[in-house]
Amino acid sequence: MPKIAQIEYFRVPPRWLFVKITDDAGNIGWGEASLEGHTQAVEGCLDAYIERYTGMDADDIEHIWQTTWRIGFYRGGPVFMSALSGIDIALWDLKARKLGVPIYQLIGGKVRDKIKVYAWIGGDRPSDITAQAEARKAQGFTAVKMNGTEDLGWLDSPSALDDCVERLKAVKAVGMDAGIDFHGRVHKPMAKQLAKALEPHRPLFIEEPLLSEHPDAIKALSQLTSTPIALGERLHSRWDIRPFLESGAVDILQPDISHCGGISEMRRIAAMAEAYDVAMAPHCPLGPIALAANVQVAAATPNFVIQEMSLGIHYNAGSQDLTSYSHNPEVWKVTGGYIDLMKGPGLGIEIDEEQVRRLSKGAKAWVSPGFIGPGGEVREW
Repeated sequence: MPKIAQIEYFRVPPRWLFVKITDDAGNIGWGEASLEGHTQAVEGCLDAYIERYTGMDADDIEHIWQTTWRIGFYRGGPVFMSALSGIDIALWDLKARKLGVPIYQLIGGKVRDKIKVYAWIGGDRPSDITAQAEARKAQGFTAVKMNGTEDLGWLDSPSALDDCVERLKAVKAVGMDAGIDFHGRVHKPMAKQLAKALEPHRPLFIEEPLLSEHPDAIKALSQLTSTPIALGERLHSRWDIRPFLESGAVDILQPDISHCGGISEMRRIAAMAEAYDVAMAPHCPLGPIALAANVQVAAATPNFVIQEMSLGIHYNAGSQDLTSYSHNPEVWKVTGGYIDLMKGPGLGIEIDEEQVRRLSKGAKAWVSPGFIGPGGEVREW
């Protein structure tokens, strides 16, 4: 059995953390453990995992996953699960490359040949929506997502919500579908109003209408609107997601493959969601490795509906983008709202290791932006 000989990680611009695993036969696999704004914490966790897992059988992906989850006593949460995600994705890539097949062939085979995708417009303070929507349409997209609002107070003027409705109408006028991300920055007194105001204009979904720390309020909000409720990027395992499925509060799950335990856990979450007739639209404003991992799972997932991709997202401005760090960036070409399923081995992308190593030197950790209200108070970002 091949043993894990080396685990390395690379902090790279704009805000990503890549993981490389090499076995004692020279086989390699790449993963992504990016956790926006908390890079140093994940790196510290990876240091501990490197010591623990070097020398273990690289083929025993599930055993390594369970060892990480159960032996540490404390488990779950964004830091532990992001570190585990990077290792899990890399192990799947390594195993599939060694066998010369795409990862989706190891998890049941494909149920589709193309993957529906959407892209971001607008930024953290949404603006220039019509021009940005038209640019995305020219790139081949048929759907976009945008932040619903700038920062809001716990109770703000109802007029602060008017711009969101107008932006949705503008995107629809271009002929695009649009998901509206409340981003957890809209508290309950405002969220109820915004959901109702948007409903007649038929958004694709409303995302994180409230933070997932308020499950009862999300359930109540879901009963006030016919618009699909989407959430999941801040839920880090099937156990976190379970109460939202059981309450019927969510229509579309958006777990992040770099935060929820990798390919192994994403598959289990998708199977749970299917039993509740809930769709999968994974969160991924991250790098090419994370997106490729999502595509591999989407290929074999019946209840997958649409995939977020970070091409040209505002966080990448002036830095590396989704097409960086690989020798075959053409796999991200969008046609008619879809990308073709990659056919190469493993993740289906070929990492440019020279570029990764070069740009990781001196790379700074990304710091999450924030909002301060007019009274000097911290607001949700």
